[in-house]
Amino acid sequence: MNNTFKMIIGAGFAVAVAFYASSILGNISHGGFLVLAAVFGAYMAMNIGANDVANNVGPAVGSGALTIGGAIIIASIFEASGALIAGGDVVGTIKKGIIDPAAFGGDSMIFVYAMSAALLAAALWLNLATWLKAPVSTTHSIVGGVLGGGIAAGGFSIVSWGTMGKIAASWVISPVLGGVIAAIFLYIIKSQIVYKEDKLASAKKIVPILVAIMAAAFVTYLTVKGLKKIWPVIVETLTFLPQTKKPSIVIALMFGAVGAAITYITVKPRIAKKVIGLENSRESINLLFTIPLIFAAALLSFAHGANDVANAVGPLAAVYDALANTGVSTKVSIPLWVMIVGGLGISIGLALFGPRLIKTVGTEITELDQMRAFSIMMAAAITVVIASQLGLPVSSTHIAVGAVFGVGFLREWLDSKQTNVKQEKLQLEMDKQASLKASLEEVKEEDDYKKQVELIAAHKAQKKKVKSLKRSIRENYVKRGMVKKIVAAWVITVPAAAMLSAIIFYVIKGFAV
Repeated sequence: MNNTFKMIIGAGFAVAVAFYASSILGNISHGGFLVLAAVFGAYMAMNIGANDVANNVGPAVGSGALTIGGAIIIASIFEASGALIAGGDVVGTIKKGIIDPAAFGGDSMIFVYAMSAALLAAALWLNLATWLKAPVSTTHSIVGGVLGGGIAAGGFSIVSWGTMGKIAASWVISPVLGGVIAAIFLYIIKSQIVYKEDKLASAKKIVPILVAIMAAAFVTYLTVKGLKKIWPVIVETLTFLPQTKKPSIVIALMFGAVGAAITYITVKPRIAKKVIGLENSRESINLLFTIPLIFAAALLSFAHGANDVANAVGPLAAVYDALANTGVSTKVSIPLWVMIVGGLGISIGLALFGPRLIKTVGTEITELDQMRAFSIMMAAAITVVIASQLGLPVSSTHIAVGAVFGVGFLREWLDSKQTNVKQEKLQLEMDKQASLKASLEEVKEEDDYKKQVELIAAHKAQKKKVKSLKRSIRENYVKRGMVKKIVAAWVITVPAAAMLSAIIFYVIKGFAV
């Protein structure tokens, strides 16, 4: 499918959304702005699908557990399901509380201009990031959009700078947490299975435990993040549960423990049966992680759809409420049609433009196999649960990509401790460099100027050779260029989206006046 045809399909979805929005205007004044915001919301949803969803399925694709086609089908189904089943009935109009709604002075149209600008700015930035093959945070994109629109509408005093400071902190917290946790799990797999003489016997014992931990992490994650909408129905049915509005971390952990126990009992005999006949090799061990990876991709997609769809539809729902009620609310209900726009748009964007970022996350940062991808998926789920309970501001995108970094750097560190052909070659070249340096010191004492010049030139050339070889070896583990590009994109996401939003706000306001 060529890019022109993809763009036609995407434009067709946006036009269909516009037609539907225009059909439900009724007596709403300034209804044209609802149609405009609906188009922006559809565009934003497609860009979330194109960029953010890659983090959920990229490792599984990069490891070979899923094909790109299979990943797109699974992620599309579960993203839309998460949005529609557990996406929430109510959303905050101002994402993360970064600006004060009261600062709009009750002027609903200024609020509508700001939210519309935020949607378009975030979508444009995500579109650019996807084209540059940089996985960025959609949450930070919409935060930047709301920040810029809010400042343009009400000045710098409208912003909660303490909240913005916490969001900025997540640029470091998220990838570091994700990287450390992924590295820990990969180290456990390597030390307890791969480096053992009898790998199959070790796998038979360790893999069921790891899969059970994964089940506990995902059940806890989905309970905390994905069941908020349907929790009242659950507690009404299961009357022995605490009658709360949303699941507590204690309940989530209890569910996780039950899920882990059931998973362990189910998986242990299956693993024992599967290892029979397998070779005692790393490749055989990798096969044991394939099915858990497919489940992880599906569960991460469901949770992402339930949790992050608000990034697409939150401002759209806010615009709809502001126009319908001619006022500014701090929280608004999400109409079903708005949630469908979000869920369907994410799936369409993923199907049309997702493969670009899926390849980046899965293959262009570090080489992945199933056990490495498994460690990344584990980190994604566990980090979100830990961070949410500690009140740490984190980004699911930064966590997942940071986990990929962590796996790559751990591989580099572990291999540097072992003797292999590349390390032997590097050591040989470093020994030559040291020998040339020693010879140069000796010649200096002899006061042989001509020989000094020759040795200095030879030493410089050897130093460059060693440096180039080191760089080449490092690039086999983690592509430094990709790391630099992605981190740079993370840092400028909020300010870039904010600047775009401010410009768009003034353009919309200018046309409206």
